[in-house]
Amino acid sequence: MLFSYELGLPAILTDGLQSGAVPLPPNTSDPMISISDLDFHFGSRTLYDNASLHIKPKDKIGLIGLNGTGKSTLLRLLVGEFKADGGSISMAKDVSLGFLNQDLLSYDTHESILHVAMEAFQEALELQKKIDDILVQFETDYSDDLVDKLATMQERFEALGGYTMQAQAEEILEGLGFSTEELQKPLKTFSGGWRMRVMLAKILLQKPSLLLLDEPTNHLDLPSIKWIENYLADYEGAVIIVSHDRAFLDRTTNTTVEVTGGKLVPYAGNYSYYLEEKEERNIIQKGAFENQQSQIRAAERFIERFKAKASKAKQAQSRVKALDKLERIEDVAQDAAKINMKFTFKVEPGRHILRMEHVTKKYDQKLIFRDTNVHIERGDKIALIGANGKGKSTLMRLVAGTEAPTAGKHQLGHNVIMSFYAQHQLESLTLDNEILQEMSEAGSKRNDMELRSVLGSFLFTGEEVFKKIKVLSGGEKSRVALAKTLISEANFLLLDEPTNHLDMVSVNILIQALEQYQGTFIVISHDRFFVENVATKIWYIEDFQLKEYPGTYAEYEQWQEDREKAAKKAGLPSPSAPKPLPVEQPKAVSNNSSNNNDAKKAAKELAEVETRITALEKELAIYEAQLADPGIYSNASQLKDTTMKFEAVKKELAAQTQRWEQLV
Repeated sequence: MLFSYELGLPAILTDGLQSGAVPLPPNTSDPMISISDLDFHFGSRTLYDNASLHIKPKDKIGLIGLNGTGKSTLLRLLVGEFKADGGSISMAKDVSLGFLNQDLLSYDTHESILHVAMEAFQEALELQKKIDDILVQFETDYSDDLVDKLATMQERFEALGGYTMQAQAEEILEGLGFSTEELQKPLKTFSGGWRMRVMLAKILLQKPSLLLLDEPTNHLDLPSIKWIENYLADYEGAVIIVSHDRAFLDRTTNTTVEVTGGKLVPYAGNYSYYLEEKEERNIIQKGAFENQQSQIRAAERFIERFKAKASKAKQAQSRVKALDKLERIEDVAQDAAKINMKFTFKVEPGRHILRMEHVTKKYDQKLIFRDTNVHIERGDKIALIGANGKGKSTLMRLVAGTEAPTAGKHQLGHNVIMSFYAQHQLESLTLDNEILQEMSEAGSKRNDMELRSVLGSFLFTGEEVFKKIKVLSGGEKSRVALAKTLISEANFLLLDEPTNHLDMVSVNILIQALEQYQGTFIVISHDRFFVENVATKIWYIEDFQLKEYPGTYAEYEQWQEDREKAAKKAGLPSPSAPKPLPVEQPKAVSNNSSNNNDAKKAAKELAEVETRITALEKELAIYEAQLADPGIYSNASQLKDTTMKFEAVKKELAAQTQRWEQLV
């Protein structure tokens, strides 16, 4: 039996799972959700126009499309946060939904991350309390009724997975990158990206019959991405994934649905299949379009030639009517942007770009690198990959010279001009500048025509170059900041997570730009498709040292798999596991009481900074929600006030986070 929105959806909990979630539905060919003739408008913009889609219990769907076409909106329509303007969304009554989205970043609590994840087992946890109460009653009352009641509860507790729920939660949290020691730490002590992992773990533990994942890899490093790929491969329910990570979609989906022209267009395969199939469809559509255009031109020539002749006027009029009634075939849209960027360098660097020798880096007693060497030659295209927390961003700062090593030597090569791109540089954009003005002030000495050509490569065309920076989305700001970096005339680029917030078209543009770049670069990225297409050397961090693989990412990945298999076969530990460090002799403890006072002051300040960060994150989430409301853009003064407050809070949050890192 199906029910629709007209009959009412179940309430949605704050973590995105419907209340009263039930076990996964049986595998059946009948759709679990039917979207029929869906219409939805966002302000004056039509996102969906008579769109339809059927979702079956085992479907693994990759939902793709350009930014702004309505992918995330569709997920919110499914969970009932938005209401359709027309059509219907009907689903089987036993369907439960788990929705991972960026709104969950605002969730905050003093409870441990293990406790938060285990909230997925709400009924089991409540039963556990009742069972504990009965066990206490047994001290004075051992009646048959109480024994029977306990047995019934324990049977239900076991059916709910109560005896394994902690082990399940620990397994998923550790799979998503948390160490065993971190499981008991409060959620509030983690940054937004790590909190999102906790919420993902909670939703996975609830095992809804349909998982809705909106950009799940945004906050994951490579090991965690691979872990969730394996998890989803065995997941018994249906999944809909919105992602710009092509490799992730290829490994996790068996169906691709493109949001285009207000429709939901399905393809019976993963993303790579979609690209091949779409190319074939485009060839057929292009042929049909050109054939129809030829027929239209012939009809128009006939009409023009004979409309004034009495003997042919009736035939000419008939063809006019036929053209009016003709259902026109659209030409194929060109969504694969091709760019041709001309890079110029102020000076040509020498052969050696950078040398760092015997570098050690510590934060207090925490070792990041020990006795590591870095050699970069002119023309190197390097990708620095690996798990978060291994020291990738620290290494980038050491290379850039913005952070000093604890020990070792840093020597920049002759005529090397460096440009460093990182996410925090989005905050350095001048909000009141127009895009073209921002590019002009970058100091490249290019004229407006040249700058507009570069901006066109980054999808800013026509009047869009006069948009204010402050009205741009995160992805648009990333494109502006990247364009500024690439026109800087630097011959050595450092790019820290440049694909964050970029859609597939923008990632493809960046790939093409870096392919045409004749200088040297290092890029940190978890996007395997991007890395495979831009890097000829792979850097990774192992045993607190930088290691290099001289090849592409695909070759590196195969090499690592072979290493792991060989070690396992030989009964040896994983090659990537850190080796024990040599034991250092403890330093003499100073009797100076000022050391203790300093430590107490630092601890107090750390607690104050953490409290302030929590408050700022909540305040930022409120302003983000206000700016996401289309209605605010009709009130100029309110928009200006909210934007200024949003930027002020964001700036303070960045400063407090930096102070927190220093204190830690």
